[in-house]
Amino acid sequence: MNSDKKLDEKEETSVLTVRISRELDQVLDNLKDRKGISKASIIRYYLEMAKYILIDIGSIRSLDDREMITIKKKSFKNYLKLFEEEMQMDQGVKFARFINDLARVQGKLDDIDFKLDICEHLGFFPKFIDKDNYILFKNKFGPKKFIEAFAYKIINHQPDIEYDFSFTEDALESSKKIKQDYQKIIQPVERAASYYAFEFAKFPEVEEED
Repeated sequence: MNSDKKLDEKEETSVLTVRISRELDQVLDNLKDRKGISKASIIRYYLEMAKYILIDIGSIRSLDDREMITIKKKSFKNYLKLFEEEMQMDQGVKFARFINDLARVQGKLDDIDFKLDICEHLGFFPKFIDKDNYILFKNKFGPKKFIEAFAYKIINHQPDIEYDFSFTEDALESSKKIKQDYQKIIQPVERAASYYAFEFAKFPEVEEED
């Protein structure tokens, strides 16, 4: 069964007819061949982006109408590595607040699934939930301390819950108290190579219907 038929079976759909330039049509053909999927799927993927970003003439904007830029993931990670660990954590908190703000605009601040979709569609990291419902954060997204802070605040989005910027590697090695707090709050767990996972960051289990 092809993907178009599967989509029709999953949800109600509508047909959209648009006229595009031959140049854009050729671009879509090239993408279709490169990805090995149908042109309809290519177009559908781009239309899905409307859930997460706004395309204006000459710019890309977030759902809360902030201007956005695109940057290669490797360049973004290298940029974050220039900062001290405290600043990496601060950036992680700020990026999490950005995602939370986008979810709040849509009335989905508590919807982890929606926020992970935003992260994936913006190119942060792929949405990956393992068999035990742990959310896995690709380490290519950024330095460890950045990801820890980001993951913590995207889950614990309440403004009265503050992130502890004392959780640096040096502090964890030199202070037993800080290490105990880190283990209690951040709760790192080993789930898969090339990913970070945390006890606080688990996807809600879906109860099976009778």
